[in-house]
Amino acid sequence: MGRAFITVTDELHDYVVAHGTPPGDLERDLVAETLRATGGASRMQIEPEYAALLTMLTRLTGGRHAVEVGTFTGMSSLAIGRGLAEGGRLICFDISAEYTAIAQRYWQRAGLDDRIELRLGPAAEGLAALPAEPHLDLAFIDADKEGYAAYWDALVPRMRPGGLLIVDNVLWSGHVLDEKPKDSSTAALIAFNAKAAADDRVDVVMLPFSDGVTLARKR
Repeated sequence: MGRAFITVTDELHDYVVAHGTPPGDLERDLVAETLRATGGASRMQIEPEYAALLTMLTRLTGGRHAVEVGTFTGMSSLAIGRGLAEGGRLICFDISAEYTAIAQRYWQRAGLDDRIELRLGPAAEGLAALPAEPHLDLAFIDADKEGYAAYWDALVPRMRPGGLLIVDNVLWSGHVLDEKPKDSSTAALIAFNAKAAADDRVDVVMLPFSDGVTLARKR
């Protein structure tokens, strides 16, 4: 079966953003500062409509216990933090003190610094130190692609039934269709996507949104 899909032009993307919850001044400031501070790396920042989606998904799960793997300058953590239920907490794992210093300033500006905790260091080690029992409501993975399988293995057992995992960049600009991957990130994502789809502990849907997003609900 095949379907025709719309090509998202710049104009159509602007239309999508204009017809959803708009970014506020804080988000616009963060976009501008991220571009100034990181240059080409700013492409790692999620889009405004992606941030709105993360906030909505967090609210829909009633999330109180959340984890983020890969924080960069903080757009996704702001979105998740805003969606947490009263008393909720987000733990962010990242290895860059430079980029996350920007995130921390924006958490403070948003009044979310009391509900977001940054843990610098290898994420696999940080995740292994979390309580082993199922307790997480939501997890967002957006870090080094070679680490996705390890992060998944650490997080799935810690998700409570009905908990939601969100995984970014799963289409990798279409390179997941490459028969002979030219780099380790592409190969890792191809293997991860197969692993997630075959995991009978979760229900999985892959969305052709942004650079590809996998949603996985713990059974």
